[in-house]
Amino acid sequence: MKEIVLDRLNKMEDLEQRRILKQMMNSVFLHLVEYQEEMQKKLEQRVFSEFEDKEDKLDIYVTLCHRDDFDPIHDFLYPMIPGDEQRKLCDRKALHEQLTRQEQAVLMTIFMECGYSRIQELINSKRTFKGRLTTTEKSYPIEVRLQQNTLYIDELEKLYNMFLKNGMPWKTVNHPYANKFFDVVLVSCEGELGEDEEIAEVTVHLEEWEPYKKLDVIPLWNIERLALKNIGFPVPAIDRVNFEHVLSLRKTGSQHGYLVDGDEALIRYIKRSAEELTIVSPQEKSGIWNVCKITQPVATPTSRLQYALVSNRRKSSFVGSFARKQGMPVRAKGEIIRIVHSFEAAEQLELVHVEIREKGGRTSATYEMNPFISDNVRVEHDKKIMQLGFRRRGADSFILEDMMSFLVSEIQMYFPEYKCEGEWA
Repeated sequence: MKEIVLDRLNKMEDLEQRRILKQMMNSVFLHLVEYQEEMQKKLEQRVFSEFEDKEDKLDIYVTLCHRDDFDPIHDFLYPMIPGDEQRKLCDRKALHEQLTRQEQAVLMTIFMECGYSRIQELINSKRTFKGRLTTTEKSYPIEVRLQQNTLYIDELEKLYNMFLKNGMPWKTVNHPYANKFFDVVLVSCEGELGEDEEIAEVTVHLEEWEPYKKLDVIPLWNIERLALKNIGFPVPAIDRVNFEHVLSLRKTGSQHGYLVDGDEALIRYIKRSAEELTIVSPQEKSGIWNVCKITQPVATPTSRLQYALVSNRRKSSFVGSFARKQGMPVRAKGEIIRIVHSFEAAEQLELVHVEIREKGGRTSATYEMNPFISDNVRVEHDKKIMQLGFRRRGADSFILEDMMSFLVSEIQMYFPEYKCEGEWA
């Protein structure tokens, strides 16, 4: 508007009239225009802030690293299970007790660096492999089998329950590595270990699976476990039954996301502000609360990752934020494509077709990443299949099928009346 006024003034030939009109505009009109533009900007900022995705602070980042390469002072990556970074040797006494009680004797955990379809082949084969158990005295031939390790999948389930306790919406964790860990379970051992022998090394040869085997690999994520104490004493809540426990976030960083981990009976609800967490609880005494800090990632030039850092982060988009505020999704192919490509994980994949079909006839190339979420309303065997066809974009990777599984699992959250499966188009 200012430019239009100045342009019209400059075109006036009568200088006296131009001077009078310019004074009038400067004293009244231009101030009014500036005020209008300022108010318009504030309105625009208010609209965008209302649809701002505040869930960004709860995005989960995961990767892998070798145990020897773990950085204990990394800016935002921590072991999924505390203590995982320490090398653990198989204990002879514990092994003997497990065998005596006829329990599964786990010798070690390995990571299989291969795609989901190859993982399924390995699980379905139910094969045994040869190896050697070396002690301080001698070496024993052993026979072992591989059993899928669910320890890290269990951690994801705990995280899901934590989201529920905190009243936060759940978003599937994109963890393409969690289902690729296997326990090496002892089947038989030729000979009996002596009481004074200590296990020095366990070696296993997986035959054609040997190139995929990786030892001493641990998963990392951006969740740090903290113990925070109340600020002052708890004060009665507005209901005069519970108490408000205030935790300060100034020292730990208010830019990060936080989830309170505790007994569900002790957490009524949680209020969040810029620099504080307020836990409303029937507990009247102050104490220490276990809090999971979801650290925001930062670029670290001194840190090198051997495996891809992946996340469940969505791309920043006003349309996406607006759509997530609506209670009912638009049931159209275009909406499914928008949901899929709203995630950063979809950069190497392209959704090309969506098909509704009856059960049977095809093998899915994906798996459910939220196996701990149950549908108590619908009958599973009555559901039709929503088949999602994907095409590769860019370089191939051993986690592509897992990334596809993440996207399909997210679509499953939007369309629970179908059983969603992915395939290569």
